[in-house]
Amino acid sequence: MTFSEPVLAPWLLWLSFAVSAGFLGLALSRRPWRALLDDSSLQHRWLATTVIVMLMWQLRAQAVDWLTLHLMFTALLTLMFKAPLALIAVTLINLAMAAIGRCDWSLVGLNIVVTGVIPALTISTVWRLVDRYLADHLMVFIFVCGFFGSALSSLFAGLIAVGLVLIGASDPEVVRNAIEYARFLPLLMPSEAFITGMLLSILVVYHPEWVATFSQHRYIDTK
Repeated sequence: MTFSEPVLAPWLLWLSFAVSAGFLGLALSRRPWRALLDDSSLQHRWLATTVIVMLMWQLRAQAVDWLTLHLMFTALLTLMFKAPLALIAVTLINLAMAAIGRCDWSLVGLNIVVTGVIPALTISTVWRLVDRYLADHLMVFIFVCGFFGSALSSLFAGLIAVGLVLIGASDPEVVRNAIEYARFLPLLMPSEAFITGMLLSILVVYHPEWVATFSQHRYIDTK
């Protein structure tokens, strides 16, 4: 989901911009472009996936004037390319959405936090817990990271979006709509989980080398 109109207080928009800029700076400090420069096939996959996700964001439902619902795919991007490249991809997508008039430029930072920072942090945490504590089993990776992790990232992104509205919106109607939206979050989570889990399953079976967080030796070769 993304914000389409500036219904929040200006100070919160500036704070969101600062948070998104901070996390983007942290991602760039990892120098993820080195991997892209060293691997031309990774360049093609990352650019193609970014464009495809940007196109998929066009399939959206306008819940209310200020809020748009759509699949984020941030969990899949993070599992495929890890958090730094995933966050850069989501940033580029949000900039493209503003450039084509899908949202106001003042909302770019806010939307990066909701669609990029929060889902990427969530799925990265889930993946690290799976990597460290759970069994080395293909189905564990697919179901916990692909299905459960993506559902959890969608939930947290939605809760953060609702929380920001409750903190920064002054219009009672906007606040009421946000509370109503929160009640439908459990119904929106399965779609993100199903699509991400299905695509991740296909990738780890046919092209496991395309999933940066997946160890083919650990989950397949040693079985």
